[in-house]
Amino acid sequence: MSQSTGLADPGTLLFSPRMEGTSRGNIDPAGAGGLLLAVLLVGIGVGLLIGWLAGAAGIGALIGAVIGILAGIYAVYHRYRGAF
Repeated sequence: MSQSTGLADPGTLLFSPRMEGTSRGNIDPAGAGGLLLAVLLVGIGVGLLIGWLAGAAGIGALIGAVIGILAGIYAVYHRYRGAF
């Protein structure tokens, strides 16, 4: 007399397509890093230029770096938003 456990035979058990993970978009780490660096450098450059015109190039570059980091993060997220 065999007891039924409600499970299929382990030799014939297949994974359901519903249990498979969805394919995620590919993230190119070098591309994301390059985009982040490019936006950061543009931010520093613009901040440096504005700071130089205002008479405080170092402060302008620092403010540009902070804005560049935030803008770079946004740019990378916006570019690769389908992969998350």
